[in-house]
Amino acid sequence: MTRLLISGAFLILASACISNLAHGHALQPGYVSLEQKGENIWQVFWRKPDVSGKPMPIDLLLPSGCSPRKGPLPSASAGAWEAVWTAVCEEALPGSVVSIPGLENTQTDVLLRFVPSEKTAVSLRLTADATSAVLPKEPGPFKVLGTYAGLGFVHILEGWDHLLFLFALLVLVRGFWRLVGAVTAFTVAHSLTLAASTLGWIALPPAPVEAVIALSIVFLASEIALSTPDEKRLSQSAPWVVTFAFGLLHGLGFAGALKEIGLPQSDIPLALFAFNVGVEAGQLAFIVLATVIVFAVSRLLRKGPVLARRPVGLTLAYMIGSLSSFWLIERVLYFSNT
Repeated sequence: MTRLLISGAFLILASACISNLAHGHALQPGYVSLEQKGENIWQVFWRKPDVSGKPMPIDLLLPSGCSPRKGPLPSASAGAWEAVWTAVCEEALPGSVVSIPGLENTQTDVLLRFVPSEKTAVSLRLTADATSAVLPKEPGPFKVLGTYAGLGFVHILEGWDHLLFLFALLVLVRGFWRLVGAVTAFTVAHSLTLAASTLGWIALPPAPVEAVIALSIVFLASEIALSTPDEKRLSQSAPWVVTFAFGLLHGLGFAGALKEIGLPQSDIPLALFAFNVGVEAGQLAFIVLATVIVFAVSRLLRKGPVLARRPVGLTLAYMIGSLSSFWLIERVLYFSNT
């Protein structure tokens, strides 16, 4: 009966999250780029998320002295809706307020990249709780550090595929130091490819990378399902080897997200470092929370590690494998049709 309750609890949790999990990431954020092209002349790029084949009902509203304040109707482009226009403003934009009406009714964010001429570019994050932002006059290094660390933290916690990979590790790997070694190898690997890809040293198309990331989770799910107390799988006997190899791929996924956000040209190393720190902080927070929950349930049952027990382990393996297989098929079909 207890085993059934545990399995049922995980199934309920998965059902509650399935709307976000279906695409591997939470709803992709909107994106705004304001780039100065002349005195008080700005090129505006505005990308809205797609919601069931239609643009999300949010708008970009420039300061009152700009014309036009709103852009043309967006056109569909690669799973989103995009519009580009030129705005002429009566006064300098730094110090002015830009807002996103309608964002308060959503569960997504909008990333705003502000590029004044001959000054450091900066990225800001607008949310349902903060739908407007003051465009900074002098971003400064601390602003860059805080902004990109926050973006990295949010990105990892909204990346369900990355989190599911980490959760599968928690299910599979036995022993504290083995787990520490596996997570450390994963961290080192994705930090290397995040930096290398962002700096342009390596370049791979994002769609196949995302498909192989899903495949890495399918692999861990199969390792969980096939593992037995008498025979250790490769991911259990040498987990750091597996996590390092797959970490290289996950780092390319992080780099793709960072490229979409954009980097301040004069502070690329600082922004890259801050983003990676944010990713690691979010990853650590998830691991600690998941470990505490597993430990609490195990103590409640008083029968040893709950995830080590075969029925629960198989249930989780099939849940993780089914979801990651769906992502894999979806992503392969996407890039094979483009």
